Formats: sequence, structure tokens, C-alpha cells
Amino acid sequence: MRGESFSIIGRNCVATTRLPSAGFSITVRVAVTADASSIGRLTTTVGEAGAIVTALDVVDSDHTHVTVDLTCDTADANHADQVVDALTALDGVNVRKVSDRTFLLHLGGKIEVSPKVALRTRDELSRAYTPGVARVCQAIAENPADARRLTIKRNTVAVVSDGSAVLGLGNLGPAASLPVMEGKAALFKRFGGVDAWPVVLDTQDTDEIVSIVKAIAPAYGGINLEDIAAPRCFEIEAQLRAALDIPVFHDDQHGTAICVLAALTNALRVVGKELAQVRVVVSGAGAAGTAIMKLLLRQGVGDIIAYDRQGALHRGMTGLNPAWQWLAEHTNRDSYSGDLAGAVRDADVFIGVSAPNLLTGDDIAAMAKDAIVFALANPDPEVDPREARKHAAVVATGRSDQPNQINNVLAFPGVFRGMLDAHAEGFTEEMAIAAAQAIADVVGEEKINPTVIVPSVFDSRVAPAVAAAVRAAAQNPATTPPPAADPGPADLPEIAANASATP
Repeated sequence: MRGESFSIIGRNCVATTRLPSAGFSITVRVAVTADASSIGRLTTTVGEAGAIVTALDVVDSDHTHVTVDLTCDTADANHADQVVDALTALDGVNVRKVSDRTFLLHLGGKIEVSPKVALRTRDELSRAYTPGVARVCQAIAENPADARRLTIKRNTVAVVSDGSAVLGLGNLGPAASLPVMEGKAALFKRFGGVDAWPVVLDTQDTDEIVSIVKAIAPAYGGINLEDIAAPRCFEIEAQLRAALDIPVFHDDQHGTAICVLAALTNALRVVGKELAQVRVVVSGAGAAGTAIMKLLLRQGVGDIIAYDRQGALHRGMTGLNPAWQWLAEHTNRDSYSGDLAGAVRDADVFIGVSAPNLLTGDDIAAMAKDAIVFALANPDPEVDPREARKHAAVVATGRSDQPNQINNVLAFPGVFRGMLDAHAEGFTEEMAIAAAQAIADVVGEEKINPTVIVPSVFDSRVAPAVAAAVRAAAQNPATTPPPAADPGPADLPEIAANASATP
């Protein structure tokens, strides 16, 4: 069955519905007898076990044996073990070594500091460091604004996390969050030319986090908050925005919201619907879901039902935290209170930022005609995308091995590039809207179709387009197109204003 992973141990066949992924890629070094069919048996066995062969290299040979490095994508760690067991069970095969390619990539970390100036002579040392550097220090002391011009502050971002909401894995703590923050820093550099550095904090106290970030802020031109659990992330972001004169951006919120708005803009173009006409169901009312819903509301969406652990948020619910209380008061026009399957019935759009396997293909079939499904839980979406595509007009996930990957790397490198270039003192909703429009427009109305609603993360046009749009919004907010239907500040606080405007 194509797309499912099968593991073979002896004569037993065990199926797993998870898809093979490069995140669980292994390289198996095996020695096989030097006959015409031996290598073919290896690749056949891997394929029958549900893995995908991505490379095969002969590393050594003699008159009787061939040593091969066989690289394949598997579905998870258990599946990888089962693939190795299947190879080991073959006659004439000696498995010598198994390498997990993801762990190999992380050995020693993924980033480093590299000087921009050569220090080859005493003359260069005297200007880069003492005594020449003292003049630059004095200039900054006299005019602190010069720090943006004369130090790394002009191009450096702190990637700050307390490890309380790492990916979809939960509260793993600061040390375990470091690989993610390193990866984020690498993406900043690769796609935006921004120097970023991980700052992982061994505290989950809101006031302490705010105090620490305020204390280190002079070295940075922006703060990117990452993997901090809701609702604490809202308060941390709000306090830092009120206290600092540099942009504070929680990527789990605003990066996700920007990318979803961009993708939805083009998906609606594909199906010929207007945002003001559609009913949207959002599964997951945490950091990402809240920001998505607020941005869609600012853009004039027809109606939204927010669904989370306590069910569909609606007026009259008690015991809600401030963020959920705000959503209960500003969404779910008809106060729906049933289950998730009932919420998506006749809905035009489903957006999942929650947990895997919450819906079935039948649930998607019950949605409105030309439905749009964004199942963004990683690595396993809220609904199997293969089943969703049987019934929905447009399907997107967060996976790189599926069409229409909605990935925050489309947004945050360009957003920070634009804010740093503009010397922006804060992130605004106008920047979010401008960035989303820029991402959507990179695809081009003449090129969009059900499988292409967002550009590739490797499209070199994306980050410059986003940066230019954000820079323009920062330098001249009056020129930024207004939301389609603004409910007014009294009814709906902006997502990126100040403490009183953030749930």
C-alpha cells in the first residue's frame, strides 16, 4: 500500500500509518556476497519494509564481497530498527554499522561564530581591539543610537526560549530546546542574512524571563521568542514590547499567522471564495491558533470556531484563561458547543495547529463544497492528508514531503530582515499583513493551483519580498493596505500593540 510504512520481521508484517521522512534517515553499512543479485535484494527488502531508498554507495569490494552504504528514509526510530532487522535477516548479509543521519548532523551543534574582520597584523588588532576600540566605545556612550551602526546590534537577533513548548513535544526544558534554537539561528542566516544566537533560559517564571531579556537586549536588534508555552508567552511578549525599543516577535504566534494568512489568501483564490464569506474552524487555541484567529478577524473573516481541550470556545463558558476568554467573546457567532467533527461540518476552512489524527476523511467529506484543509500538526497532521485530498479542494500540511508545506521559514527571516533594515522599534500588525501579502504574491495569481498555494521555502524571491514589504510598512505605515473589514480597536485589540492589547 503506497504511502504506508511496513516493517518486516521474519514473516510478520507490521503496518504503521506514519510516512517515511528525512528526519528519520539512516545509513546502513552492509557487506554482501559479490553476486549479481545481492544489491538488488537489499533495496527490495528496504522497499518491502516501507522505507524509501535515497542513496546507495559502494564503499569497498574484493573478489567475494561488496561493502555498501545504503541510505533510506524511515517513519520513526522503531521503524528504522525494523528495517535494520529485515536486512540482518537476509542470507549472506552482514550489517556492520547503522548511522542515524539526523544525530550525525547535530554533532557539535549547527552554528558557530566567525569574525568579519581579519586579524593578521598588529595594526589590524590595534583597530579591532585595544587601543582603537576605545574610541568607538566612547562614541556609543555619547550617542547610544550609534550602537545600531557600529556593532553587531544592527544585524543580530536573540532567539529566546524557556523550553516549555518545544515543537509539539511539550515541556522539555532549556537544554533540550537548544537544537531547535540552533536550527532557527541557522535558518535566520541562510534565508535572511540575519545573525541570530540561541538564548535558552533555565527558568519558566514570567517576570524572571522578562527581566533577563531586558538585561541582554542592548546587544541585539530584535528578540525572537520561541517555544514558550501559552498563555505565558502572551504576557512575556506584551511586557517586553512595552519595555524595549527593538522588535519583539513570537514566531510561534506571528510567523505562523503570517504564513497561514498567505496560504489562505491563495487557497481562497483557487476555490473562488472571499474571506468575508467563509466559516473557519481552528483546532488549537494556543499561541499559534490565537494569533491566526486574531489576524483572520482583523482581515474580516466571516466567522471562526476556536476548538481546544475544553471543546468549542463560546460565550457563557466559565473558568477560561484570559486568552481563551477573549476568543470566546470574539468568535463562534452562533455559540456552537459540540465536538470537533460537528464543528467542521459545512465549514469552508479547517486550520489545525493542535494534535494528530483528530479527524477522518469522512469528517472532511462533510465540509462545505470546495473545502480548504490546513492540517499543520507535525510530524503527524490532524487528518491524513491523503484522505483529506479525496474530499477537499486544497490541502496543506507542515510537512516537507507533502504539497503545500506551510512553514514559518517563509516569514520570519524576511520579517526580521525588513525590521532590522528599517531600524524598527517594534513589530506591528501592518507588518504582518504586508508580509503575508508578499508571500502570497510571490506565487503569482497565474501560477496558483490546488497543489501550489505558497512558494517553496527555497524560493530565493521570498525573503527579499517579505523584507521589502515589512520595511515599507515600518517606514510608512500609512501606505500599508488596511484590513478588509476592521472591527475597530474597541472591539478587537491588535495582535502586536502593547500589554493592554494582548491576551
